[in-house]
Amino acid sequence: MTPAFWSTPGLRPGLANARSNPHGDSSDPGRQPGEHRFAVLLLLALLATGPLIAQSPRPRARDIGLVIGSLPPGPLNAITDVAGVRVGHTTIARGDSINTGITAILPHGGNLFRDKVPAAIVVGNGFGKLAGSTQVNELGELESPIVLTCTLCVPRAADAVLTWLLSLPGNEDVRSANPVVGETNDGFLNNIRARPITEADVLGAIQGAVGGPVEEGAVGAGRGTVAFGWKGGIGTASRRLPAQWGGWTVGVLVQTNYGGDLTIGGAPVGRELRKGEGGGPGDGSIIMVVATDAPLDHLRLERLARRALAGLARTGSTFSNGSGDYVIAFSTDRRLIDRRLTDRPVEVVSNDGMSPLFQAAIEATEESIYNSLLRAETVRGYRGVVRALPIDSTVTILKRYGAIRP
Repeated sequence: MTPAFWSTPGLRPGLANARSNPHGDSSDPGRQPGEHRFAVLLLLALLATGPLIAQSPRPRARDIGLVIGSLPPGPLNAITDVAGVRVGHTTIARGDSINTGITAILPHGGNLFRDKVPAAIVVGNGFGKLAGSTQVNELGELESPIVLTCTLCVPRAADAVLTWLLSLPGNEDVRSANPVVGETNDGFLNNIRARPITEADVLGAIQGAVGGPVEEGAVGAGRGTVAFGWKGGIGTASRRLPAQWGGWTVGVLVQTNYGGDLTIGGAPVGRELRKGEGGGPGDGSIIMVVATDAPLDHLRLERLARRALAGLARTGSTFSNGSGDYVIAFSTDRRLIDRRLTDRPVEVVSNDGMSPLFQAAIEATEESIYNSLLRAETVRGYRGVVRALPIDSTVTILKRYGAIRP
């Protein structure tokens, strides 16, 4: 691709202007000595900085003035605002045919098999391959990292998670473990039949998982995904409840690869961007991971997870026949993880106290989805190019419909 600055007069490939002056800058009428050298230096500087300019990050929802709901986010506005939660990515991009990856979410940094966390899995539409879901809902516990990848990569990813679990100190005698692996089908941008992930890719995401800011967009398991016809990916957000409602944090991470009629903050963005073209594609899938430090048991985590589906619906999802819509929710309350920390039964949040957490899950899920779209960049892949959501046009539409607050 020719850089945009080649259209500037006097700055063309190969310094074409020098052809009319074979004797150098001193013999060029009207050109002062040293001007040609300055032009060369300027060109080299532009070439050096060009990639940096091209790679400047796209905005998140709040960067464009889009505020979802009324609850405040955590400091990072990410799933890692829930203390102890870690996220790691392995992004696999080779040529124009391989665009996929691994995203790993760890509830804590210890031995997850020994220190299981309360968990629940909810199915919106079940056209998917979520490995390990039945045991999570039977026992109400999660004993492995949550790994996200592509549809045909699930078996290899699950085997790699087993390698990691069985190798942990203290697990030498383990004879059964339940890896949880979710997926979406990235077969448009990725040659999915190649099943390109390796054990090292999965272990790299798990072992590289950290707290702090979470990379979003076309990274990890979101490298090859498509949402509403635009480039989807990984997105995250969080909400922190005020003290009178418990002071707990709810964080969400999503892998978006689904369709419908894109709605952002109530504004019909998809319809406006596609005037005269009909609606966006309907099929596809999404994995939503909900983390909280609130003391919730399996039943309450299941109720919390169902509210993430409400956040998904707000974005214009149609929960189509070909969509796999899954929510994995867990609690990091240490008293529920390690019963040795207290001799008394742990008091979980009452049913009456769940409503603020429900609101937090809805808002964080909705914003996570928008972040996945806004942060994702255009990707050329196996069957074509998927464009990133156009920021300027989207902002214009959001302003027109009053979705962006002054």
